[in-house]
Amino acid sequence: MKCLLDTHVILWIATDSGKLSGRARETYLDEHNEIYLSVASLWELAIKISMGRLSIKSSLESFVEQHVLGNDIGILKVSSDHIFPVATLPFHHKDPFDRLLIAQSVHEKLAVISTDRKFDAYSIERIW
Repeated sequence: MKCLLDTHVILWIATDSGKLSGRARETYLDEHNEIYLSVASLWELAIKISMGRLSIKSSLESFVEQHVLGNDIGILKVSSDHIFPVATLPFHHKDPFDRLLIAQSVHEKLAVISTDRKFDAYSIERIW
């Protein structure tokens, strides 16, 4: 299975917060699954850090090196094939980062690991 992590999920994985559901943790840890983090999530983290709304113990680059690449999580780049569908995506979800994750998930046929129930309004699989 191929899965895309929502931004909050990578933070919970990095901090070993215990907030992951059993199903989410099991899916993430299954070595047969391909796990990705979107560049959109990295952008969201960078914005929140710069606004003082998020604090991490290292630089964002070190965070990615240790918790993303170090955990064999692939980085999903954003392409125009992901951007164009956002223009016609129903407005069940208003957050621009999540809307891009939804479009990426649809285009790439990825399940999304997220607590966000608004994802359920779209034709994607949400794992939680």
